[in-house]
Formats: sequence, structure tokens, C-alpha cells
Amino acid sequence: MSEIHGTVWWSELMTRDIPGALDYYEAICGWRIEPMQTPEGAYYLCSQGDKPMAGIMDMSGMSHLDGVPPHWFTYVAVEDLNVALEQTLAHGGVVQRDPWEVPGIGRISIVTDTTGAAVGLIQPTDQQVSDQT
Repeated sequence: MSEIHGTVWWSELMTRDIPGALDYYEAICGWRIEPMQTPEGAYYLCSQGDKPMAGIMDMSGMSHLDGVPPHWFTYVAVEDLNVALEQTLAHGGVVQRDPWEVPGIGRISIVTDTTGAAVGLIQPTDQQVSDQT
């Protein structure tokens, strides 16, 4: 297994109050937050110094999250996403969203573990791994 396998790789705040979140995390954590455009809309990249730490995303337009309170969502790095998905199913977990590619970032899938908790699994690109280690 690689050094990154099983590490918490990324966290995202899903919220309906972007201005409040930006104010809070800039003030409390001292993060530098920069907006960027994605196909899903605005995304806010949070960095400490030059190191990206997390993201903030507006969940207002996501109908599948209606009624879900704001929350932090975690992505765990895996060496091989296909193997991790097979293991998820073999252990009684569920693949909630099939894998998709985020250019320059890696392959991602959303699963629920055997307790019903959702988690993102990410197979980072080689460049992402070398940037983080």
C-alpha cells in the first residue's frame, strides 16, 4: 500500500450560507479563500499559506440535499478506486455515486459504509500525491 492509502485527503463544507462560511473560516482559521468556477457552480478553495486545505460549496441548488443540514464531507485517499469500490460492496457498503474524473485531482466516488455513513473515496493523481507528500 502507498503512503497515502487511508489518509483523509480532502474536506468540503456543504452549506447554504456561503458569505457566512467565508467570513467565519477566514476569521477563525485564517484561511485564504479564493473562488473558482466548476461545472457545478462556484467553489471556494481554502488554503493555509500555499497549501490547499479544504473547499466550500453552496448546496442550495442540490435537490438531492433538500432537508440535509450544512455539513463537512470527508474524502479518503485510496490507492486503487476500483478495488476500494469492490471491497465496499463485499463488506456490505453501497456505491452511491459511480466514479468520475476531476481533471488534475483524481477519480472520486461517493459510498456509504456499513453503518450508512457517506464518505468520498478518491484515487488522487500522481501529481496530487507528490504535491501532498
